[in-house]
Amino acid sequence: MGLWLLLLATALAAVPGIALRILGVHPAAPVGALVFGGTILAAAFILSWAAETAEMDISQGLALAVIAFIAVLPEYAVDLVLAWKAGADPAEAERGLAIANMTGGNRLLIGVGWPVVFFLFWLRTRSRTLAVDTHRAIELTFLLVATAYVMTVPIRDVLTLADSIILVTLFVIYLYYTSKAEAEEVELVGPARAVGSLTTLRRRIVLLLLLVYSAAAIMSSAEPFAESLVEMGEQLGVSEFVLIQWLAPLASESPEVLVAALLAWRGRAAVGMGALISSKVNQWTLLVGTLPIAFSIAAGHFELFGGLPLDHRQREEIFLTAAQSAFAIAVFANLRMGMWEATALFVLFATQLFLTDERVRLVYSVAYLLLCAFLLASRWREAKPTARAAWAILRGREPEAVHREAIAPQPPAID
Repeated sequence: MGLWLLLLATALAAVPGIALRILGVHPAAPVGALVFGGTILAAAFILSWAAETAEMDISQGLALAVIAFIAVLPEYAVDLVLAWKAGADPAEAERGLAIANMTGGNRLLIGVGWPVVFFLFWLRTRSRTLAVDTHRAIELTFLLVATAYVMTVPIRDVLTLADSIILVTLFVIYLYYTSKAEAEEVELVGPARAVGSLTTLRRRIVLLLLLVYSAAAIMSSAEPFAESLVEMGEQLGVSEFVLIQWLAPLASESPEVLVAALLAWRGRAAVGMGALISSKVNQWTLLVGTLPIAFSIAAGHFELFGGLPLDHRQREEIFLTAAQSAFAIAVFANLRMGMWEATALFVLFATQLFLTDERVRLVYSVAYLLLCAFLLASRWREAKPTARAAWAILRGREPEAVHREAIAPQPPAID
């Protein structure tokens, strides 16, 4: 009964944000940030419990992909609205806010989200190496293909509908392979255990209701939360591009980072990291791929090699984001992340956060790519089992365990 009460209390904590959005009430920026941020936090708790329960019926990879998609809905909502406005108004297209939001969200996810999960894992275990499951090899493979493709975008001045077809197709294929893995037996704790104790039909109904409710809470609160942050930033004299690139994604990315952080703190850091890797694949394929579609619909014309225009700065931002993605893939080439790698991801992100000079973006892009090359050259033998695991999954076979010994014993999950 206590677990059900905790679930109910968490659900009620999300009500204020939903109610204010339905009633059309716009509180002062600090109050709005507090209320809508609280709603997103409550939804993140519900999503973390739903993710664990869902593993009883579907593969962990597919469960994480579904949860990642729901958690990233705010990012989709904000970015697609910006792309739509760009298509409807040429002046909006010149401001480049859709690309600002997309690149900021992607870099925030890796530069903050991945290190947060690692350091929570380190705090609980004192282990300096975090290993992820062998099945993450397939996600890293799709992330590699998507990153290699997006690397070609900056040489053009438009993100086209052809790009949309390729990237969205990659996402669909990725979902196909994650859905083929067999469901695993999991040990549930907290409210997830209460939901998991229900009969199959009731459990699935409750799980569906939880997913719908958390999605509604996130969708209703993400935009006003971002607006509250932007309003507070404007009062401090921060530029519009920086606000859209960093403060808005801070709101839209918070659900998925919170879900992963909660999983890490409860002793499932590898699953939490898997959720963030899945989110990155999601954003780097489906989100980027849908921007030209929203732009073209709003503009009222469809050309295969036409779409969202890119100016010089937007192309630089995309290249920097792709370079960071390449380094992140190299970090997990052996399915492990160490202390210095997590630190490097955070420091490189944090130190370039508000630097807008073109030369600075180029320097950081080169730094990411050099680090990527160094890791791949020094660990190519360790990366071979990861490549074999990905190849086995692509052929419909169960991959052998890779580096299982690298996963440090985790403390008991918090009930």
